[in-house]
Amino acid sequence: MTTNCQRSITTALSLSLFVLTFGAIATAQSTKVQGVINSRSGSTMTVQTDSGNVTVVLSSDTQAEDVQGIFHARKKEMALTTLVPGLAVEVNGTYNAQNQLVADTVKFNGSSLKTATDIQAGVAPVEQQTQQQQQEITQQQAQLQQQQQQLQAEQQEQAAQAAKIAANKAAIAAVNKRFGELGEYNIWDEVTIYFANGQVKIDPQYEPKLQNLAEKALTVTGYVIQVQGYASKVGSAALNQRLSQERDTNVIDYLEQDCHIPLTNVLAPGAMGTSQQVDSDATAEGQAENRRVVVRVLQNKGVAGT
Repeated sequence: MTTNCQRSITTALSLSLFVLTFGAIATAQSTKVQGVINSRSGSTMTVQTDSGNVTVVLSSDTQAEDVQGIFHARKKEMALTTLVPGLAVEVNGTYNAQNQLVADTVKFNGSSLKTATDIQAGVAPVEQQTQQQQQEITQQQAQLQQQQQQLQAEQQEQAAQAAKIAANKAAIAAVNKRFGELGEYNIWDEVTIYFANGQVKIDPQYEPKLQNLAEKALTVTGYVIQVQGYASKVGSAALNQRLSQERDTNVIDYLEQDCHIPLTNVLAPGAMGTSQQVDSDATAEGQAENRRVVVRVLQNKGVAGT
């Protein structure tokens, strides 16, 4: 009996040791990195961390999450197309044999996403500050009429504010160069889709063009498809932002569902609104040119070797 009891204890200890060892190994395999996305190429992206660049592999199982709150208690699942250059992320996953981090989850904050999409659209994230500073300048000019003795001091203040605006614009330009510059990519193909006023549905005449673009993309190593939706300035800013977003989304849906392009290879910086107008909105013809979605097949020059 004593022998059987000893065997049972030995077996139990062995099982416990196995469970602890297996758990430690499984835990060791999981890795978390934090940094900023600085490029996308096919289903991979490069994340710049404090210790260097990490190549991250995206798959159909990868979850993109917008986390909110101090303890990240609130989570919202997002499409992989939101993972654009300039976005600060936390990636959880495991390394493969090629020393690439295969992502299980990619977490980010909504405010960081807005900053990244603003950079892609060429919209200054300090736009509100600029407007506030302009209001201050206007108030100061009204006071100048009553307080002529303060004219010189107020002019100096205005010059200082103008310098701050210029510094902010320079900072934005530097970030654009780092994360959003098309000069980092070769453009293999491009299609522009135009929309009627207030419309978001793709006109059937453009479907063959999207099909041809998708077929060409599949021949390009490490391709990504960039989708950017725009609107004219007719109507409110909120309406135009929504229209450009829905146009952008409809094109992405068509590429995925009808052209079989995986979302891991789509780069959609979001609604561009009324930014980057190509013609004057003073005429109907100019408005028609501005109601568009631009679709490009891109290849990172690092992949192309150019």
